[in-house]
Amino acid sequence: MQAIDFPNSYLRWRTDWDTVPSKTASSKPHFAINNVRIPLDSRCRIEEKTTGEAREFVLGVSCKTERVGAPRDIWTQPNADFIPVFSRDQYLMIKTFDRVGQRVQLYPPTLGEQSERQVGRCEENFASMKLDLTWKEGTVLDKTEDIVQAVLGDRPLVARTEYEDDRYAVILDYPIKTINVNERDIFYQTDTGPHLYPDLSRDPDELIEGMELAFSAFNTPDWIEFIVRVPTPLTDDISVYHYSKSVRVDTKNTVVGL
Repeated sequence: MQAIDFPNSYLRWRTDWDTVPSKTASSKPHFAINNVRIPLDSRCRIEEKTTGEAREFVLGVSCKTERVGAPRDIWTQPNADFIPVFSRDQYLMIKTFDRVGQRVQLYPPTLGEQSERQVGRCEENFASMKLDLTWKEGTVLDKTEDIVQAVLGDRPLVARTEYEDDRYAVILDYPIKTINVNERDIFYQTDTGPHLYPDLSRDPDELIEGMELAFSAFNTPDWIEFIVRVPTPLTDDISVYHYSKSVRVDTKNTVVGL
């Protein structure tokens, strides 16, 4: 079975202020050109069953908001965790500050404030963008014993989770980073993420706007439990983004050894 080699798969984009001024910057750039390479944490393929139209989304790894090329004070304040979600033609920039509702000024200020979830079209914000997925031949590990031995032998593992509703069929691919195994009782349980968690109530063109982040765990091929990142109240006035919403889904889970 072909599986994604996540350590060698990347999201790349190029900003060139001389040709396509950025609409997602929060400070004046030190250079007109910047090339970004971000490793991937997951891939999500969603197919609309009645039309057969499929859309592919990737999740980049988390980083921090920064001023590229600054001689000092690299980290922007207030600082945020930054994580990108991309399709072939759209992007979603997710920023997590110390509390829900925090906003920062875009650059130039005439663009207004930047929200925690900024959506746009790639051609309007980047000089170029590329989803560089590396596929590798792997072995489907059907038996729990094989999964246990693969973990004890330090073999890289990738998961594929498939499920559907009345309208869409979903395929999630993601690396298994953390996993528990027991060679005496022959048991395994994943505990990994973050990866994408789609909102399937949306129309195809709006799917990227509804993408959330989740961790997941499964110990069987038949179901999975997601723990989804959502606004979580601390007080009556303050909420933070936290992985706190548990969702159980009937799925087909496949473990692949690379």
